[in-house]
Amino acid sequence: MQPLTDGADLLIGRDGELSRLAGWVHDVADGRGRAVLVDGEPGIGKSTLVQAACAIATRAGCQVFRGAGDELGQALPLLPLLDALRITGSASDPRRGAIAGLLQGDTGRGKGADLAAAAAEQLLALVDELCHTGPVVLVVDELQWADRATVAVWGRLARSVRQLPLLLVGVLRPVPRRDDVRALRRIVGPAERLRVGRLTEPAALELVAELAGGKPGDELARLADGAAGNPLYLTELLGALTRSSCLAVDEAGIAELTGGPTPDSLPEAIADRLGFLPEPTRTVLRTAALLGVGFSVADLTIVAEAELTVLLAALDEARAAGVLVAAGDDLAFRHPLIRQALYDELPAGIRVVWHRAAARALADAGAPVERVARQLLPTVSAADAGEPVPRWVVDWLLGAAAPLIGQAPEVAVKLLRRAVRSGDTTTGALSCRLAEALYRVGDFAEAERVAVRALPRALDPELRVDLHTTVTQCRAMTGRSTESLAALNQAAAAPDLPARHRARLLVLTARTHRDLGEVDTAARVATAALAEASDDHWATGWALHVLSLVAMMRGEWTEALPLFERAMATASGDPALTDLGLLLRINQAVTFGALDRYPDALAAAERARERADRAGSVVRLTQAQSALGQLLLGSGRWDDAVAEVDVVPDDLKDPSVACCDHGVAAIIHFHRGETAEAHRHLDVAAPCAERIGGRVVESLTLARSLASEQAGEPDRALAALTAALTAEDEGEGLLGDAVRLAVETGDTATAAEIVARVGVITAGADVPHRQALGRYCRGMADRDAAELLRAADGYRDAGRPLPRAKALEAAAIAFAEAGDRGSARAAFTRTLDLYGTLGAHWDVARLRARFRAFGIRRGPTVKHRQATHGWDSLTPTETKIAGLVLEGLSNPQIATRLFLSPRTVATHVSHILAKLGVHSRIDIAREATRNSASG
Repeated sequence: MQPLTDGADLLIGRDGELSRLAGWVHDVADGRGRAVLVDGEPGIGKSTLVQAACAIATRAGCQVFRGAGDELGQALPLLPLLDALRITGSASDPRRGAIAGLLQGDTGRGKGADLAAAAAEQLLALVDELCHTGPVVLVVDELQWADRATVAVWGRLARSVRQLPLLLVGVLRPVPRRDDVRALRRIVGPAERLRVGRLTEPAALELVAELAGGKPGDELARLADGAAGNPLYLTELLGALTRSSCLAVDEAGIAELTGGPTPDSLPEAIADRLGFLPEPTRTVLRTAALLGVGFSVADLTIVAEAELTVLLAALDEARAAGVLVAAGDDLAFRHPLIRQALYDELPAGIRVVWHRAAARALADAGAPVERVARQLLPTVSAADAGEPVPRWVVDWLLGAAAPLIGQAPEVAVKLLRRAVRSGDTTTGALSCRLAEALYRVGDFAEAERVAVRALPRALDPELRVDLHTTVTQCRAMTGRSTESLAALNQAAAAPDLPARHRARLLVLTARTHRDLGEVDTAARVATAALAEASDDHWATGWALHVLSLVAMMRGEWTEALPLFERAMATASGDPALTDLGLLLRINQAVTFGALDRYPDALAAAERARERADRAGSVVRLTQAQSALGQLLLGSGRWDDAVAEVDVVPDDLKDPSVACCDHGVAAIIHFHRGETAEAHRHLDVAAPCAERIGGRVVESLTLARSLASEQAGEPDRALAALTAALTAEDEGEGLLGDAVRLAVETGDTATAAEIVARVGVITAGADVPHRQALGRYCRGMADRDAAELLRAADGYRDAGRPLPRAKALEAAAIAFAEAGDRGSARAAFTRTLDLYGTLGAHWDVARLRARFRAFGIRRGPTVKHRQATHGWDSLTPTETKIAGLVLEGLSNPQIATRLFLSPRTVATHVSHILAKLGVHSRIDIAREATRNSASG
């Protein structure tokens, strides 16, 4: 009889499926990316098909990366992608090293850092970098078991494949039916879904013949028919028959059963394969099953506690038996069902003991926190039943809590909660970490309760400060900041408190007063904190930060700048103050903008974004991105401002940041006459606005006012603005439009009130845009064309084209109403040119219509985009980027050429693809060639 072939390597009956996969591989090798989903029942051959496609990709010169989800690892984020992209922390690869450092929490971002979200952003950047070195095939197998962060990253990559040479493959089973995984099917179109079904009867018989070494006889064919066309079942069935000597091939080449028992199901067939292994080998495999479908030999060596020679012999035997296969430098079970069978052999109680022993071995060896946590998670339920938490687990948690909270806060909550309940003497420190983890997962009430209960038992002043920080944050998030003040004051007044800890408590108190709008008190307490801080960089830096915020809130922008410099000098070089340094740079950019120093502001915002991206701080990245979008709006770079909105997904943004970003985009789309797109942004912002309550977001307020104005409801547009002007320190950016609408609607009382308020704000102002605001509001109220022209000149000096155009428009109208047609025509012409430069088609059309009533017309001198699709719909920036794509430049190269970030360029490319209705950069280059030739 011929030796049995391992059916896992056979692709009989899969010509059509493999042809589709091969076609997609050749497309990506030619630069056309795509995202595909391959699905089918367990054992049907999905992974074998994809493995064959990966072999084709390697031969075609593609870089191939493969990872897999694991049912045991669902609680720990990004593991499939980390494995696939070989994140080892190697110093020779800075990007991979940065990601590894992020997840171990050694980058000093401080408490509350979302390490998983930061690592996700870095993984996206790594994929982008890899794609620019050559075509990439990235496979995530067992996607149904992947954690939510991995699924989210897969979805984001799927949305970008059209502009990258990336074949993104997700392999999954039909069940379990998770909502986030189902959403991927909406991203991936029907044409990119490959359903792997059961083998046809002829194909199944051909596979049996190949496995058995002869044509199946009638009895063997009937038995094979019970496998229902499942290749894994057929493979295991034939293997069981061969091992039991129940199969023979006669001289005519017919393979037939010879009697004896046969497996009735796939689990029985797998059990038969495992039953032929010696017990020492099965013991090693059961230990490996604790680690997951794929595992490193190094981890297994640590956990198995066996001599290396014995371990290697067992692994060799398991590979020869077809239980294990090579997976890069590691090993993996040939199929997840084989690993599951071994895992299920152990009674639940014994599994818990083995998992805990594996966790301790890994912890003692200094393994990464996620590997230890993965082994501890299955032990939590046993601990809930009353089993005490071992002392070594408590000790490990004390050291591992910070990176674990940052990487997987839900896991941290489960483990810390059990450790705290154990009543150990270290529970004060553990309670502090538990409160922090609860705060991270959004359970503010429970986090506050845990922290408050721990405070009386916390003797260490460092611990007390941490607990007060959590309580203060929880109360701030639930609108109860005032409740924190008494406790903070009492804690800071303790006679035996070291100065540095008193300074930190005073900083918390000052920040609370600032959040409550008590600016003078915040300044006084921050100054006291500064005096106490001595050489404590943390207290010094954050106290200066509060003082800089106070200066900004008072409108003392020039005075804020040296405070930024002092604070940044304090934070520089201190890893614990990385987050503060980023925040200071963002606020510095905002301050430069308020002082009309737009080149400095844009440069500062770009630096802040670059550093936040490099540090992996998603919160600060989104804030820097938002600040940059507002500056681009103000300086008239509208194409780039709209692109910035889409660079980071909304679910990673603070609600107020998302409101601001969508407000910026809606303002631009309204002015450009793209009403449907503007309303889409308002709709997206609506739930975020509900979450922040009555907080004023100027850009969103302006956008909502514009929506009413364009709908022919100027009274409602004015009401939207005046409702946001109730606070004395808010809404400066709304005043110009508010006075304009008040004058246009005949609401003289409101106009006078706003003019008076503007007078207070602009009195003695030496900043061009503030001086211009005062002149604009007075000129509008008095219909003073000369004053309005002076306002336009002030806005020109400030570098703010939109308010300049509005001031010129108002001057033109005032001249026309006064009968000065020459001056009116001159101002009208300048206004049209300004609006045209911005692409503000709605304003151009509105202005032309109004001046036709005055009998004043002028033909177009600037070509305006009117199309919404096709080459003519591209903005100037998009046209320029399309030309650079034609030159063969990558996104990073285009970013360098245009002084943009690669992510902003990527967003522009996405917009170009959508407008042109094409599928790849190659198509963009083709369109650019065609249009340059026709032009």
